[in-house]
Amino acid sequence: MYSSGKPLTLSQKIVLVVLRPLLNICFSWKVEGRENVPLTGPVILVANHVHVIDPILLVFGFPRWITFVAKQELFHSLFLRLWLRWAGSLPLQRDGKVGEKQRILEGARKALDEGLILGMFPEGGRSHDGKLRRGKPGSAVIASKADVPLLPVGVVGTDRVHGISWLWKRPRIVVRIGKPFKLPPANNRISKSQMQLLTTKLMSEIAALLPPEYQGAYEKHED
Repeated sequence: MYSSGKPLTLSQKIVLVVLRPLLNICFSWKVEGRENVPLTGPVILVANHVHVIDPILLVFGFPRWITFVAKQELFHSLFLRLWLRWAGSLPLQRDGKVGEKQRILEGARKALDEGLILGMFPEGGRSHDGKLRRGKPGSAVIASKADVPLLPVGVVGTDRVHGISWLWKRPRIVVRIGKPFKLPPANNRISKSQMQLLTTKLMSEIAALLPPEYQGAYEKHED
């Protein structure tokens, strides 16, 4: 059952019903912590990113529709452009100018004002070895300026989806949803040092949902 700031379109409902059995056939996967997802109100979902299947698993694993922020390059492919626009994704121009960054911030604020879940991968791209990479500050800045909760998610196992053998091996995948948390609100300009602190806090929440071997740049070492 889906809850959202706005109702699902008929095509979205059809896709969810038709493709869910296919995902269950291809993967041995489960979702932990679904009860942590707020059923109403604006939320920024932040997750690690290893495989192109990650956002699809999140959409099918959540009780609410997710509006993802996707890098502009993905919109260059006709198929992906049609899919991303159908899903309501927001294009992000990485290393864009100030005006472009402001446009993304405004688009994100609009989605949050509508009470939607905004999905972001703060690493800025996929990790090719499965380990968590250093986070980019965008997600933390948007959450701090909009003063909305962040929902950390750890996706484990999609690094095994490669080649062709996964089709009959059915890799085990776990989507772990943590508890929502908030960063200190910011009304004024955020300094670079503040951005780093906020981003580290955000990424550490994601890392806590991953096994030690996947925590990468945010692995905790015991003395």
